[in-house]
Amino acid sequence: MANDPGRNNDGPPDLDEVLRQLSRKINSIFGVKPKTQPLPNADEPHVPVLPILGLIMLVWFATGFYIVDQGSRGVVLRFGQHVETTMPGPRWHMPFPIESVNVMNMEQVRTVEVGYRSAEGGSGRSKELKESLMLTDDENIIDLQFAVQYNLNSVEDALFNNRSAEQSVRGIAETAIREVVGKSKLDFALYEGRDEVAIRTKTLMQEVLDRYKTGIHVVSVTMQNAQPPEQVQAAFEDAVRAKQDLERQKNEGQAYANDVIPKARGTASRLLQEASGYKLRVENEAQGNASRFNQILAQYKRAPEVTRNRLYLDAQEQIMSSVSKVIVDQKGGNSLLYLPLDKLLAETAVKSPVVPAEPVASATQSVPSTPAVDVNSATQHPRDNSRSRDRR
Repeated sequence: MANDPGRNNDGPPDLDEVLRQLSRKINSIFGVKPKTQPLPNADEPHVPVLPILGLIMLVWFATGFYIVDQGSRGVVLRFGQHVETTMPGPRWHMPFPIESVNVMNMEQVRTVEVGYRSAEGGSGRSKELKESLMLTDDENIIDLQFAVQYNLNSVEDALFNNRSAEQSVRGIAETAIREVVGKSKLDFALYEGRDEVAIRTKTLMQEVLDRYKTGIHVVSVTMQNAQPPEQVQAAFEDAVRAKQDLERQKNEGQAYANDVIPKARGTASRLLQEASGYKLRVENEAQGNASRFNQILAQYKRAPEVTRNRLYLDAQEQIMSSVSKVIVDQKGGNSLLYLPLDKLLAETAVKSPVVPAEPVASATQSVPSTPAVDVNSATQHPRDNSRSRDRR
């Protein structure tokens, strides 16, 4: 190539000339001789092609290094075909375009919201009525919102059998919750069965995900809100309050029954025991009286007169021991008799709760006491009293 007088020698070399030189270098490496050998030109610049190619190859090979984090897996694809799955640590693969790597985190817990969407920053949430409204077994509509947390258990299935993990989880979660709620009553889904509905939904979701080999593992299903639709919220609250009042009255009645029934049972048991004791006492007394009568009858048959007198004395003793007595001694020869009415009235007042009137008390105070009178004295026999009455 001839030198151009108007050309600046300090400028960059001609691109065509560089390509020709590169072609000659490659031909010399592979032992191919060109048909026409151009004459060497001393003015042509010399370009180091091999170092440049070596640097390019070095950079190309360096792009094959990658690092798999803890809890992640690397899926190596060779021309789009799965070759291997690498574990955590530094790895190398054939650089692009021969092989490519997809590093996927298996331990990261992802959340899908069904029936609502949280605003950015956590400032609020918006409802998705198409997802939250569903029908129960007793033909009532319920507004139910829940969240699903999941991670990956198979990177191969999640990469090759699942186009979008979030959409798959959302669709299967909505299908599962509608099936569970459709087989449950309204009160069960709203109150006592909320946890059980979540457990059933999680189980059904996992079965469907495993059946389709999505490589997704459901960690938990959390109920966020369960209520009737807003249009019937007031009427539903009235029905709930009425049901609560019914339960409260039932509890009060049960508490009253628990208080009264044991007392009634205790009273009945006490009366039965008292009746049993009274029966036993009467029977024993009857048996004792019959035995005593038989003994007296036997003694009466042996000595009728003695037994009759003895019975009379015993009867008099029993009668006289329970009444107030005044014994008068007439041997002193005093015809004027003073009775100790104050003591008699005092004894009567002690034995009887009735208080005597004032005139009686004044009359009692006016009667003087006589030393010849002995009150409640049992020194004289009843026969002596009868003799004194006969002499009088």
